[in-house]
Amino acid sequence: MAKTRELKRRIRSVENTRQITKTMEMVATSRLKRAQDQVVGARPYAQALGEVISNLYDPELEERFPLLRQVKEPKQAAVVLITSNRGLCGAFNSNLIKAAKSHVEALEERGVTVHAHGIGRKGIGFFKYIGRTWTTERIDIGDRPTSDDAQGVITPLMEQFAEGELDRVDVVFAKFNSPLSTPPTILTVLPIAPPAPGAVRQKGKGGGEGEVEAPTTVANYILNPPAEQILQAMLPLYVQNQMYRALVETAASEHGARRTAMKSATDSAGDMIDSLRRTFNRARQAQITQEIAEIVGGAEALSG
Repeated sequence: MAKTRELKRRIRSVENTRQITKTMEMVATSRLKRAQDQVVGARPYAQALGEVISNLYDPELEERFPLLRQVKEPKQAAVVLITSNRGLCGAFNSNLIKAAKSHVEALEERGVTVHAHGIGRKGIGFFKYIGRTWTTERIDIGDRPTSDDAQGVITPLMEQFAEGELDRVDVVFAKFNSPLSTPPTILTVLPIAPPAPGAVRQKGKGGGEGEVEAPTTVANYILNPPAEQILQAMLPLYVQNQMYRALVETAASEHGARRTAMKSATDSAGDMIDSLRRTFNRARQAQITQEIAEIVGGAEALSG
């Protein structure tokens, strides 16, 4: 009797857990749709910026534009790690943390001084646990990042890069390919080095190269004002947009990972409930059989 009561309690407990995970799955699904729309909306603007800069770019402009300054052997680098403020999203945060940790260690092995900038509680908490000090910490950027958030993060780094205090700025984020494919990606946002038109340069986990979407043909622009003046205005916008895309893609990836994790938890809870119910039915059947046997035995004893 005690066993069946315990099984009933376990079944009720798992059913309550399944209800919670199912609700979280539905919430993540609704938020994922909104985040996907934000990612898709950001891509045309990024592509247009990449096309224009790719066609206006000239290596000779590096001396006039600090954001184009190339350093063959960087000595000072900033690494921005973007994670989530909440858990329950599977290996999403741990994958980003591993990618950032490996990248930082690789830079330090080359003699580069790394300044770490954290966005999200999970990444900040892990690196504090292993004893690394953050230069800046941001936990106020939620799952609906804005261009102002991106500007607040990247503007101080652009100023430090322009003044020569930094030689490189990398961002570790989750690239949103689909709800099931969100690989950790390392994007070099500074210095800006657009490829030749028609080329796309991108690396995922452990990479470290920048990503620029460029046209397959060179556009014939009639420029007014001159190219230098246009670049002066567009280069900061381009870097800010790269940061913004990293934020929105990570937010969408987080919702996709949480939806997948909660669906898996809901399915596992359902399987566990089925198993517990079968065990309960077998225990109840054995109990009923035992009671019948006791009644028959008692009746035979009385008749005998």
